[in-house]
Amino acid sequence: MHLLFATTNANKTREIIKALPDNFTVSALSDINLTGTEVDEPYSTLKENALHKALSYHHLSGLNCFSEDTGLEVDALNGRPGVYSARYAGIPGNDKNNIDKLLTELNHNENRNARFRTVMALIKDNEQYIFEEICEGRILTTPIGLNGFGYDSVFLPNGADKSFAEMSTEEKNIFSHRKKALFKMISFLKDHHSK
Repeated sequence: MHLLFATTNANKTREIIKALPDNFTVSALSDINLTGTEVDEPYSTLKENALHKALSYHHLSGLNCFSEDTGLEVDALNGRPGVYSARYAGIPGNDKNNIDKLLTELNHNENRNARFRTVMALIKDNEQYIFEEICEGRILTTPIGLNGFGYDSVFLPNGADKSFAEMSTEEKNIFSHRKKALFKMISFLKDHHSK
């Protein structure tokens, strides 16, 4: 089965491709010469943004495709940065600035509970499907690790002894919200395909 992954984020593309089972293949926007067409994220929910991107790239490409939007929700910050995670410290988005703002706002707060939430939107044969998953964890007081992207260096998943940024892609995929949402979608596609 072949799908277009509607994202301009090369890190997310790498993560998704490494997590796919053998009988699924994914094209990146660069594979079909759509890298210059950036679709904005104008909505206030992850679901609306994911669906907007999937629909936009489906119309541009004519292919079955999926997109996702992910947010970091921090309990002590009333769920912020949430849908604004990628541009928390302003536009254009900058991982270091976003992390600095997050840690400054959290300061010495003892409640470091947080979660990554991923909403994946699939457009297949002109039908829309939504898949959602989370990864619970906590925010570290300082960044640790050089791998990953976004808030990975300050996020410690529950049950892990190192941050996402200290993990290999394979290790991260054990806990990853994005992989869980992807596998929920793949299970649906396999079930849907067999009927």
